[in-house]
Amino acid sequence: MLTPAPTKFECFVMDTPYRPIAQNEVTGWLARRAQDSHKGDFGNVGILGGAPGMAGAALLAGRAALRLGAGRVYCGVLDDRIAVDFETPELMLATPERVLAITAPGCLAVGPGLGQSAAAHGWLEAALASAMPVLLDADALNLIAAEPRLADAVRSRPSPTVLTPHPGEAGRLLGQTAADVQGARLAALLALVEHYRCGVALKGAGSLVHFPGCPVWRNDTGHPGMAAPGMGDVLSGMIAALAAQGLTLEQAAVFGVHLHGAAGDWAAKHGQGPVGLTAGEIALAGRRLLNEWIYGVP
Repeated sequence: MLTPAPTKFECFVMDTPYRPIAQNEVTGWLARRAQDSHKGDFGNVGILGGAPGMAGAALLAGRAALRLGAGRVYCGVLDDRIAVDFETPELMLATPERVLAITAPGCLAVGPGLGQSAAAHGWLEAALASAMPVLLDADALNLIAAEPRLADAVRSRPSPTVLTPHPGEAGRLLGQTAADVQGARLAALLALVEHYRCGVALKGAGSLVHFPGCPVWRNDTGHPGMAAPGMGDVLSGMIAALAAQGLTLEQAAVFGVHLHGAAGDWAAKHGQGPVGLTAGEIALAGRRLLNEWIYGVP
């Protein structure tokens, strides 16, 4: 069993199963920026994914990371026909090799639109060998579920790691069905953390976040309109951006799932849903709320 990474949270044996995520608590984890800041102060995010036909997933994650304040965002899109993101030209499209070469402080997010090709398998294996904090989502999780050697690589990583499965992906990681996971979400979460020896954010209504030896956090923001394409990709980018800015991966996951859901609530309240709400709108609403929480800007 790996020794859990140090955390600023006091770990305890809980009498109750959940610790609710509170806005006033998570807001204190991200400081206001110094007047003489430069982009290098806010870390590097590397997104690895975007196979042919799925480039949008990687771009959504990259855009979300930019809008949540990461200093530099490199998007390693496996579809080499994509040379620039005209909506956000600030996003640096790069080769997977360049993405894997990002330096600390930073975070790698692997999986949005990655696919399950031999190339995807190879890049995932390389990412797991990186010393950077790593978030694993989408097809990265499906590859890990199907390949014991990749699962072993997750378990043996000395650097912080978080899995962000929806119930279907969680089921595949555990050899269960999505219905099994939904019927016992806490048990599934604890089993994932124990089996893969890393943090897990189990998505869905009442998302749960847990890292080895520490509290089980429950999020209560969000609504059914967020059951839409690309929402998980945006969440991946948001968490990676927060980690790049100096939060521990546990803090980033807790803050990210709470802000993601709150952004959905804000968007629905302001006429952008719940029906028809898009993932791209969540990233924009998340930026607005983050600035409001940190700076009091309405």
